[in-house]
Amino acid sequence: MLVYDPATNPLNNNEWSFPLAECFHIAAFAMSVGTISILDLRLLGLGMLHQKPSELLKDTAMWTIAGLVITITAGLIIFTTDPLRYYYSDAFRYKMFALVVAIVYNYTIHRKVVQSDHTGFGAKLVAVFSLLLWISIVFAGLFYAFT
Repeated sequence: MLVYDPATNPLNNNEWSFPLAECFHIAAFAMSVGTISILDLRLLGLGMLHQKPSELLKDTAMWTIAGLVITITAGLIIFTTDPLRYYYSDAFRYKMFALVVAIVYNYTIHRKVVQSDHTGFGAKLVAVFSLLLWISIVFAGLFYAFT
């Protein structure tokens, strides 16, 4: 039977590789969550009031997808450093579940509301749920890192 030995992973044998992957992961995630948050804050009426939500979506869509692609790629690289530890972590499993839900939500319900340019109570609920979902992913990553 094959057993994975984390000591054989190049990221674990080089002083700079893991921190560099972590920097890409965090920076790209901040970029994608930041662009989504701009839309959510606009839906809540807390900023960027001179632009329609649909215009903001057009302006930020490429940055959002680029951030998600980079953060997921870097996350997969980081995962290879000790997959069993990640797999058995409840915080990590929650983070992965919430990430899938957040991405599906962002590209379905959230996008439809943003494109409609409505900013009523329903749009505000969509924005609040989006913010809470993305924030929970950040906290799950922190809980994993410190447990």
